[in-house]
Amino acid sequence: MLTVEDDEFWKGVSPVEFGSLPALQDAVTVVGYPIGGDTISVTSGVVSRIEILSYVHGSTELLGLQIDAAINSGNSGGPAFNDKGKCVGIAFQSLKHEDAENIGYVIPTPVINHFIEDYQKSGEYTGFPILGIEWQKMENPDLRKAMGMKSDQKGVRVRRVEPTAPESGCLQPSDIILSFDGIDIANDGTVPFRHGERIGFSYLVSQKYTGEKAHVKVLRNSKIHEFNIKLATHKRLIPAHIKGRPPSYYIVAGFVFTVVSVPYLRSEYGKDYEYDAPVKLLDKHMHAMAQSPDEQLVVVSQVLVSDINIGYEEIVNIQVLSFNGTPVKNLKHLAAMVEECDEPFLKFDLDYDQLVVLETKTAKAATQDILTTHCIPSAMSEDLNS
Repeated sequence: MLTVEDDEFWKGVSPVEFGSLPALQDAVTVVGYPIGGDTISVTSGVVSRIEILSYVHGSTELLGLQIDAAINSGNSGGPAFNDKGKCVGIAFQSLKHEDAENIGYVIPTPVINHFIEDYQKSGEYTGFPILGIEWQKMENPDLRKAMGMKSDQKGVRVRRVEPTAPESGCLQPSDIILSFDGIDIANDGTVPFRHGERIGFSYLVSQKYTGEKAHVKVLRNSKIHEFNIKLATHKRLIPAHIKGRPPSYYIVAGFVFTVVSVPYLRSEYGKDYEYDAPVKLLDKHMHAMAQSPDEQLVVVSQVLVSDINIGYEEIVNIQVLSFNGTPVKNLKHLAAMVEECDEPFLKFDLDYDQLVVLETKTAKAATQDILTTHCIPSAMSEDLNS
C-alpha cells in the first residue's frame, strides 16, 4: 500500500471507482504511459477471455481478464475502464509470442478488492490461500472406474499433498475431491462461473482469506469423507520473493553459500532463467515441495579464488546436500555446523556427486584474508547472526 506524506496532494482529486467484473465482449479502455512517447496513451478493445491466469510477477494463479487492447511496457499498473468510466482492472502483463497479436492481461476488480480487504482485516498483506495439493483430471472413464467412482460422481484426483500445508493432516494421494464449499467440481477441475461459463476450481480457493476454513468432500476407497480444512498460503522450496530483504549468504574459505530464490535465478541467468538455469534447479523450482517450513535450497553460488580452494574454481550454483554426513536443512543450519566444526576436515557433499574437502583450521584461517581481498565486511549476512 502506497500513500503520500502531504495531505495537500489529495485536495481536488477524485478517486477512481471500481466497477464489477465485465462480461465477454464488453468494451475496455486502457490508460497509461507505455513506451513510444511521453504523454498519456489510451488504447481500447474488448474482453476476449476470463479465466485463471498465471501471474508472472506473483508466481501464482488467479482470476484474470484477457483483452485485445494493446498493452506495452509501461502500461503495467495503469487502469482499465469500462464504457461507464469505472475501473474494471489494472493492466499488468501481455503475451509476447510470434503467433500472437494484441493479447494483454488485466487484474480484475475481485482480485484487487481481495487484496484491499485482506490488508484492512489484518493490517498487512497475507496473500491468497491455496489448496496445498497437485491434482489430476478424471475425464478418463477407466480411471474413474478404477478409483471406485459411481457414474454420477465427478471430481479430481489428488496427486501429491504438500507436507507443509494444513491439508497434509487429512488429504491423501489418490483421494478424489468431489466438492469445495458445497460446489461440485467437474472431472476437468472446473466449477460453474456466472451464466453459462465455467472456471478452474482454484478460483473458489482464491476467494477465501488466509486462515479461513473450507468444507471439502472427498471420496476415498469408495467412501465419502468430509473435512473442514484451514487454508494457508504456499510455502515454496524456492520462494518467488525475498520481500525486500538483502540476500542471505555465508562464506568460508572463499566458498560463497546462498539460498536459491526466483530473484536469485533471475539475477544469475536473466529474465529467461526458466530456459538458462541448471536443469536440476529448475526441476526443484517447478516440482519440489518443502518438507518442513524452514527448508531452503542451499547452493555454492561461486568460489572466490584463493590458494586454499584450488581446483574448486568451476563450482557454480550447485546444491549442497550435506556437511560432514549431516543433511543441510537451510543456510543457517549449514553456517552453524561449519562454525562449530572441530573435526579435522570440512566435507561438503554437492549435487552431481561432487565432493569438496577442506582442512578445517586452514580453511577458517584463510577466510578473513579472502574477505579482506574482496572488500567483504562479514563472512555471513546479518540474518544468520541473529
